[in-house]
Amino acid sequence: QVQLVEAGGGLVQPGGSLRLSCTASGSIPSNNVMGWYRQAPGKEREFVARIGWSSGNTVYADSVKGRFTISRDNAKNTVYLQMGSLQPEDTAVYYCNLIYYTRIGTEEYWGQGTQVTVSS
Repeated sequence: QVQLVEAGGGLVQPGGSLRLSCTASGSIPSNNVMGWYRQAPGKEREFVARIGWSSGNTVYADSVKGRFTISRDNAKNTVYLQMGSLQPEDTAVYYCNLIYYTRIGTEEYWGQGTQVTVSS
């Protein structure tokens, strides 16, 4: 069973920064993709960023380009989301996501979510 454990959420002032982390455990192929999603009250869950574990290729949502950076540490089996220039509209529950493909189909896992609140 794959497990994703997140940390780093909290309260931050507008213009501030936070770093989220997500550590994966279990049997996970190296050809996986890990990413971050967020869900604000009254809104659908939306994509934020993702990274290919083997390739290092990254993709960002337009709303966070230039402000957020996704990265990974293979030795620690951890993915990070460095968030800068935070604004109130970034307030949401942030979820870590893992996807990989097998000969049978797709495996997908989610973290428990961590609250990020941007407010004065």
